[in-house]
Amino acid sequence: MADKRKRTNLVHGGTRRSQYGEVSEAIYLTQGFVYDTAEAAEARFLETGPDEFIYARYGNPTVAMFEERLALLEGTEDCFATASGMAAVNGALTAMLQAGDHVVSAKALFGSCLYILENVLGRFGVEVTFVDGTDLKAWEEAIRPDTKAVFFESMANPTLELVDIEGVAKLAHAKGALVVVDNVFSTPIYSRAVEQGADVVVYSATKHIDGQGRALGGAILGTKEHIRGVVEPYMKHTGGSMSPFNAWVMLKGMETLDLRVRAQTQSAGEIAKALEGHPKLNRLIYPGADSHPQGELVARQIGAGGTMLAFDLKGGKDEAFRFLNALEVIIISNNLGDAKSIITHPATTTHQRLSDEQREELGIGPGLVRLSVGIEDPEDLIADLKGALEAV
Repeated sequence: MADKRKRTNLVHGGTRRSQYGEVSEAIYLTQGFVYDTAEAAEARFLETGPDEFIYARYGNPTVAMFEERLALLEGTEDCFATASGMAAVNGALTAMLQAGDHVVSAKALFGSCLYILENVLGRFGVEVTFVDGTDLKAWEEAIRPDTKAVFFESMANPTLELVDIEGVAKLAHAKGALVVVDNVFSTPIYSRAVEQGADVVVYSATKHIDGQGRALGGAILGTKEHIRGVVEPYMKHTGGSMSPFNAWVMLKGMETLDLRVRAQTQSAGEIAKALEGHPKLNRLIYPGADSHPQGELVARQIGAGGTMLAFDLKGGKDEAFRFLNALEVIIISNNLGDAKSIITHPATTTHQRLSDEQREELGIGPGLVRLSVGIEDPEDLIADLKGALEAV
């Protein structure tokens, strides 16, 4: 299927049919596998036998289908499916790092990503330097000859600023460092991260890939050598693997991924136009809007505005809460990438553990709300948003 286009691979990629020839992918809901002989078991554990499965923590036919399909979509040689998006971030970094290593990271990160870099890696002797992800000069000054990896969200949560993947990759590779990109907001539909220099790409499959609020999942993508030689040994022994049932849910989500993401992006653009310049907003942030300061980078790196918006209400937290509580169609939750439109107040939810100073530095003010646009009729969403703004 490598020569097929994205939407075809999203439906057919990686399919493994049993002897029954099922149309929908089978769920192999088993934790172990049977060997015909003791010799066959020995061969499989020695990896000298056929390419089959040993234990669900190591691999499973349903999980393998998901891994192969996502690797086809992303354009990588291989993929390891994880229990959640944060298992993917933690696994991607921890698998390759040890005490004494140096990492450079963008400071604009999801709260749990920041926890891994500040607390988990720091606790085990990894030095982390944080920089303004949008400033290539800052990256150049921070990356050292002994830097093992750089890490960033290609589109930051929740302020929607982009990091120049190609620019950072050139600086990192010149010093021998690997480039690890959390690509959730950019989505695998618009991603060209590997082409632009990413060595490892991480997704929370919980978001757009499932897209219907059903299950947790994540993925680490890269070369076969890196995924099977570095990531897999760490993940299969520490237990962060995806379950077969969740892999099946993700496979079903992928069939409509392209259709959903493009529809969500279209609606997000319409909402941005409708709310741009609204008198009750300090600012509106949408990568596809003319007002976004990185318009050239958006066009070059992902080619679309994406499914996410953020806007800052003039009245701060009180008015933001009044606005959220007045919404009728859009639901309040901290997830994103769902078929349902979801809104959240980052300062009191996803980024609440940050200090006031950190939030101010990142542009996460008390009036900022983050909107993940769903697949509802955009006119209904615009009416809902404008009606709630009237309550402010």
